[in-house]
Amino acid sequence: MAGSPTARRRRLSIELKKLREKSALTCAQVGEALDWSGSKVNRMETGSGRVQPSDIDALCRFYDTSDELREFLKSLARQAKVRGWWQVHGAGVPEWFNIYIGLEQDASTFRQYQCELVPGLMQTEVYASELHKVGAHMSVEDIAKAVRVRMERQAMLRQAQAPDAWFILNEGALRHVIGDRALMREQLERVLEMADLPTVTLQVLPFDSGTRPTTGSFTMLGFPALEDPDIVYRDGITDAVYLEGEHHVREYTRAFDGLRAAALSPQRSALLIKSILKEYT
Repeated sequence: MAGSPTARRRRLSIELKKLREKSALTCAQVGEALDWSGSKVNRMETGSGRVQPSDIDALCRFYDTSDELREFLKSLARQAKVRGWWQVHGAGVPEWFNIYIGLEQDASTFRQYQCELVPGLMQTEVYASELHKVGAHMSVEDIAKAVRVRMERQAMLRQAQAPDAWFILNEGALRHVIGDRALMREQLERVLEMADLPTVTLQVLPFDSGTRPTTGSFTMLGFPALEDPDIVYRDGITDAVYLEGEHHVREYTRAFDGLRAAALSPQRSALLIKSILKEYT
């Protein structure tokens, strides 16, 4: 994750609190076990105190976390002023994607452009499973875990405090047949269903939209607290990049606005999806 120390402290605090709650312990109990005060543990979880890499090391060993997660959290504590990105490998749901999920769940605004595939938050279980099967390195259990997490993530769009979500979908993603035509028919029906949610806006970027900036797929997350900067997220096969700097956010916002202006209106987008749906029927 790159950008401000505030964002780093915020993510670190959230992850430390999750680890303690998962262990069903109080701050006082953790402090007693480590010869600390309970208030020190509380300060670490609220971001109101400095967190040393040695503290993270002690906590992660106490919570028995993976080496991956321990090193990631130590990096957050040690490099609070360093702009950069982290590459973490994992099976099923890798650590780097677990971090994204935490950010996604906290977001109040969600902006995503997808140029090849239907957005994960709109995918059916079968569609998501087909995508994961392509990764021959993944076991059946890892695939099932990844798909289950993806389905659970979709609940955020239906909850009372759902984020303001805006999706732009390249027409190619709708015509790219994953599995078979029956699967795609079900998938496009799901897209239309999700587009009807009150906090969701969906636009389709048609093939004849003209020349657009070559950006690739990306997601922009905004948070309710003013001190938490927007984050641009891009992932790959084995890694993810988090960008928080003002320059990055400004340029991706400009790119998203350009895509939004070139895309069909939500109403015309729905009509196009329905016409493609008839082709699959």
